[in-house]
Amino acid sequence: MSTVRTRFAPSPTGYMHIGNLRTALYGYLYARKNGGRFVLRIEDTDQERYVADACEVIFSTLKQCGLEWDEGPDKDGGCGPYVQSERRDIYMQYALRLVESGAAYYCFCSDEELEKRREEMTAQGITYKYDKKCLAIPLAEARRRAEAGEPFTIRQNVPEHGSVTYTDAVFGSITVDCADLDDMVLIKTDGLPTYNFANVVDDHLMGITHVMRGSEYLSSTPKYTLLYKAFGWEEPVYVHLPLIMKDQHNKLSKRNGDASYQDLIAKGFLSDAVLNYIALLGWNPGTNQEIFTPQELISAFDISGISKSPALFDPVKLRWMNGEYIKALPFEEFLKMAEPWLDKSVAKDRYDYGKVAELLHTRVEVLSDIPGMVEFLPQVAPHDTELYLHKKFKLTKEMARAALELSRQELAKLEVFDSASIHDCLISAAANGGYKNGQILWPVRVALSGLQSTPGGAVELADILGREETLARIDGAIAKLSE
Repeated sequence: MSTVRTRFAPSPTGYMHIGNLRTALYGYLYARKNGGRFVLRIEDTDQERYVADACEVIFSTLKQCGLEWDEGPDKDGGCGPYVQSERRDIYMQYALRLVESGAAYYCFCSDEELEKRREEMTAQGITYKYDKKCLAIPLAEARRRAEAGEPFTIRQNVPEHGSVTYTDAVFGSITVDCADLDDMVLIKTDGLPTYNFANVVDDHLMGITHVMRGSEYLSSTPKYTLLYKAFGWEEPVYVHLPLIMKDQHNKLSKRNGDASYQDLIAKGFLSDAVLNYIALLGWNPGTNQEIFTPQELISAFDISGISKSPALFDPVKLRWMNGEYIKALPFEEFLKMAEPWLDKSVAKDRYDYGKVAELLHTRVEVLSDIPGMVEFLPQVAPHDTELYLHKKFKLTKEMARAALELSRQELAKLEVFDSASIHDCLISAAANGGYKNGQILWPVRVALSGLQSTPGGAVELADILGREETLARIDGAIAKLSE
């Protein structure tokens, strides 16, 4: 059996879509599991959509995700160049071979002519496809016109009758009538190949054995099959991946405002968590395991687990998984990641970031949640006195005020103001004052934060705020309850 060779062939359009990253991940996993080669190829033939720094985005994203390629623009494995715009002459050479064999032909129709015919057919309720008008031009004449500088494209000559059958590893055997296929353009007027033609030529010349791509390309594959047959080449194994859906009716799409990989990282998602999550979008490991190390993904991945059905992108599930990854981080690593987010709400010279991070480590799902979770530290959140009431603790406003007065009195006596002493002080105050612990701790926590829910309790918040700020906030709450 030949060495497995997969490829990731993105277009440099400025961002890494979640679907693109999943394609790269599956290609990488399959190559690694089978001792194969993972090839990176840049498909930049669509110059209108080209974004200057997009290649760097692709390289940095793959490296950040640990998806190291074996061959690519910076790693020549003998099949280069690995950037399509640098392979222009190769495509023309192969297109002309097809012209010579009759599997393709020169087309001199202008964009205006084609648009007029499209409008006429549409008006008649007919699905547009090219009418093979230029196929009738003798080859010698077509060559002469092309050599004279007349603008032209080269089109595939799809048989008018019969059918095309190909086999996909996920969707099985698929047959399409040739009558339903258009004579697609292979070489554009600028001399560059179309995406579809370049793919076929490059996949063959680079020895790609398994082509993984989205199921939206299922309809284009019969045209690829015809090209492979025209060249006399062996087809690769097709592996079409299910769509990733935003909801039941809409695909996940950056154009519709859905998050790209870069967006998710900017929001505080971890790269490993994102990869783990998207691995499960359309693939089932056959077990109940959901959290995978990179090596576990390589070991578990198999094409047989890929689903035909569209996968639903669930932001809630992604948040949960990201939270699990954050909890598993060594504390020092989490603290380093949390610091830039703490800086957005908290002054570093005023609070001990280590103590704050200890409260957050097991509670944060996404790093961008951090500023909102600690915004009460610089200033108590605006709140109503109703917040001091608590059914479970049977707290009234009067009881809450009395509990705060007692707490303030005892806390002010402390010689050492740290977590252990604050805890012992408040618990003793509750016991000596005839209160349940919650009847002391609840109003103190509300007084210090102004919130119903905080990443830590009264003791932890007082420790972080320090003696002076803690007493001042309790005084403010007492005054508020006394109004």
